[in-house]
Amino acid sequence: MEKWLVGVDLGGTTTKIAFLSKYGELLHKWEIPTDTSENGKNIIVNIAKAIDRKLGEFDQSKDKLVGIGMGAPGPVDVTKGIIYEAVNLGWDQNTPLKDLLEVETGLPAVIDNDANCAALGEMWKGAGDGAKDLVCVTLGTGVGGGVITNGDVVHGVRGAGGEIGHITVVPQGGFQCNCGKTGCLETVASATGVVRLANEQLDSTSTESVLRDTRNQKREISAKDVFDAARNNDELAKGVVDQLAFYLGLALANAGNVLNPEKIVIGGGVSRAGDILLNGVNDYFKQFAFPTVRTSTHLNIATLGNDAGVIGAAWLVKNKI
Repeated sequence: MEKWLVGVDLGGTTTKIAFLSKYGELLHKWEIPTDTSENGKNIIVNIAKAIDRKLGEFDQSKDKLVGIGMGAPGPVDVTKGIIYEAVNLGWDQNTPLKDLLEVETGLPAVIDNDANCAALGEMWKGAGDGAKDLVCVTLGTGVGGGVITNGDVVHGVRGAGGEIGHITVVPQGGFQCNCGKTGCLETVASATGVVRLANEQLDSTSTESVLRDTRNQKREISAKDVFDAARNNDELAKGVVDQLAFYLGLALANAGNVLNPEKIVIGGGVSRAGDILLNGVNDYFKQFAFPTVRTSTHLNIATLGNDAGVIGAAWLVKNKI
């Protein structure tokens, strides 16, 4: 009997769950709401029930499953199986996530940070294309990062390895970040950050721009509005994208200079901008990277989209259980 791997990508709003083959093929995937009420006490119970229901639909027993891997939104101690903090979920500090998963699901469990799981997913089945030295940066509501060297994740002494989103790129006068610092990459390269840069330009200049018209009509703009306008040669929007590319290229060059990975993979919603983003980031990366890094480290757009997390979590089951 060919057994399945279970991958879980735990988010603050929804939780993605998937059954995968041992080769990383997605066999079935679905989502459930993340119930953060009562300090998140129902989250793991709901995941266990969802897996049992789905096994019932396929007329399969629990023996079909090798184990469960989970990407969690916060710094994780993979050895002890705890998540240090998960502010968006309402959990206490040092929640024993691995033990809770094993008790509720009856399966061997392994956990890691969600950005690390996305990096593992891209390494295994995505843009990493099997590269064993890889950096993955995810540009979404925030900016996440995962670092893989010699085929395994770099965690650091307290699970905070790979926090690329908190590299300081604006050392003076930068925007306030949720982490408490100012000038973090996350404040200027996330979807929110792109809008923040655009609004700053709109407020400080009188340059004609379709973004100004959009903001006047609906009172707010999106990152997609900025990239669409830049593709249509809107000068203000092109300036914003160039500013974003500068910050991201600088941060990735610094990461590259430390790690010299084979590939740097850019994912998340902002990465859907494609070449209009990647080309500029590449230019600045080459400007700031050490010569050897410049010629040996290659930047790519991620290919797995929202599936990266569950695929990476399944990789944990395959390789750690």
